[in-house]
Amino acid sequence: MAIARPVRALGLAAIVMWIFFLWQIFAPSDPRTQGYSGPYERDPNLDPTGEPEGTLARASDDYAPGIKASARINATLLALVRNEELKGMLQSMEDLERTWNHKFNYPWTFFNDVPFTDEFKEKTQAMTKAECRYELIPKEHWEMPSWISQDLYQESIKVLEEKKVQYADKLSYHQMCRWNSGMFYKHPALADTQYYWRVEPNVHFFCDVDYDVFRYMQDNNKTYGFTINLYDSPDSIPTLWPETLKFIAEHPEHIHENNAMDWLTDKVRRPDHNKKAHGYSTCHFWSNFEIADMRFWRSKAYEDYFNHLDRAGGFFYERWGDAPVHSVALGLFEDSSRIHWFRDIGYQHIPFFNCPNSKKCRGCVTGRLTDGESFLHREDCRPNWFKYVGMG
Repeated sequence: MAIARPVRALGLAAIVMWIFFLWQIFAPSDPRTQGYSGPYERDPNLDPTGEPEGTLARASDDYAPGIKASARINATLLALVRNEELKGMLQSMEDLERTWNHKFNYPWTFFNDVPFTDEFKEKTQAMTKAECRYELIPKEHWEMPSWISQDLYQESIKVLEEKKVQYADKLSYHQMCRWNSGMFYKHPALADTQYYWRVEPNVHFFCDVDYDVFRYMQDNNKTYGFTINLYDSPDSIPTLWPETLKFIAEHPEHIHENNAMDWLTDKVRRPDHNKKAHGYSTCHFWSNFEIADMRFWRSKAYEDYFNHLDRAGGFFYERWGDAPVHSVALGLFEDSSRIHWFRDIGYQHIPFFNCPNSKKCRGCVTGRLTDGESFLHREDCRPNWFKYVGMG
């Protein structure tokens, strides 16, 4: 029996609506906007990005290399790097010299736990007109401290490996995390240095930066600058927050009234992380990029905190990284308005990017967080920072 034309039309319309309904449910979302909700429904890097507001110092002849009365302030580019990472270090230097430092000629300070080779020194110095300094880390700053039990350390490594915690069995990684957390700024070579820009091997910089970032920090009263803000692996830091709570119970005087506690303790976006980390969201500034004022690390609040954590043993019995340690301290002890998102500095450390919408950027995709697997988008904690603190 033939079906009347109006009935066929209604049937076709119903099928189309049903297909549309299924597409709304199962269609993949734009990875550049995943994780954003509420007032931040799209990645801010998709919006046009200019230079930060505030006082900006421009390049001039006063930044020429080798002159005594230069416009440079007391700052350095800083890298912890091994001799065998030379190729990756040259890649990072090439990018940062091209996009920024050839205009300002700030010195490079390289650290290693063994002496640098002549090849390393010659090839890195050839990458820049600025001064290069090569420093050896004192053994007492690098080696496992005497209060760490070797037996407990070995047993702890087995537990971490069972939980598939990355780098758990690499002693040098634990040592690196501890050194970056609370030792680097004590090196005699940095005794008279205030600001640093941390640079690691095999990173990329994509955008021309035409102002002195160290002067920006100084002139605009900033303590810390970041580009990428992520969730950490809770299995690597299960007792970091409980130890932090012990510390602040003993030292409530160190808590800043304009802190970022809500960012540190949010349990809405990643409740599983908060639960495993015993109350810590695991949000942190990805510290392979950081521009900071070392007066904060040298403050009584941070020194007391680091010494408490160091004695607790989590740098070795767990895999506490310098990123969560720095971030928790900043979130508790510093005025959150003094923490700055350098959204205009295009940056990549595999597998994550900070890629702004700017004509000054080349080589990265605007708004791209990662070129890795799609699940990596949920590791982005910037929405929480913007929600609780803002984009300053």
